[in-house]
Amino acid sequence: METETPLLIINNIYKSFGHVQALRGASFSAPRGKVTAIVGDNGSGKSTLAKIISGCLKPDSGEITINGRTYPSLTNHQAIYEGNIGTVYQDLALDNLKNAYENIFLGREDIHFGVFLNRKKMREKAAALFQALAIDIPDMELPVGSMSGGQRQAIAIARAIDMDRQILIFDEPTSAMGMKETQHTMDLFQRLKDEGRTILLISHNLFQVFDIADRIAVLDKGCFVDTFSTAESSPQKLHDRIVKEEMELEQ
Repeated sequence: METETPLLIINNIYKSFGHVQALRGASFSAPRGKVTAIVGDNGSGKSTLAKIISGCLKPDSGEITINGRTYPSLTNHQAIYEGNIGTVYQDLALDNLKNAYENIFLGREDIHFGVFLNRKKMREKAAALFQALAIDIPDMELPVGSMSGGQRQAIAIARAIDMDRQILIFDEPTSAMGMKETQHTMDLFQRLKDEGRTILLISHNLFQVFDIADRIAVLDKGCFVDTFSTAESSPQKLHDRIVKEEMELEQ
């Protein structure tokens, strides 16, 4: 039984885009130092929820509580610096015209002599980060727009980790990766978990979810319909549960 107050609490969040209701009373919590997976079909509201938590979208109503402090909504600045949240979005939010190390330090560039970018230092720090994370970027000067999907995803993940946030949100983090890159990323998540980070993992890969997550929250048509520990279920049981909830909501 969990006795510690969750680090992150989402309470009764609604969000509509015109006539489309993306979230309708979504509520869940994420325990400190655990991996909470959010699963559901396409269109269930997963990415919308991630953008609300990270301050990129404003909910129509509801509350977000982080470390005991409650907000009706968050700006991106509040999410990062007050909520201590780092996010890897499904669209990655990279600048395709900039290279790997420029994207790592985008918005927090290393400046020397007051006005000049310290490219040498940023490159060295990025190279050390990639090495520590077992990320292979052969050409650090190449614009990320010309890189593979897996390389681009790895750069976005490295950027979020380098920001050293307490809460990390990953929206489909391995969707563009091959098997080797995916395994490196899952190993990385395990190290972050061992460090005591709180992770929200949004994924459609149920086997991947069971490899790393402590808890699973099932989102369907904009609201959470179930939450349970991975020890209480299996990928097949979860799949059957999602299908059952979908059928019941359609009736």
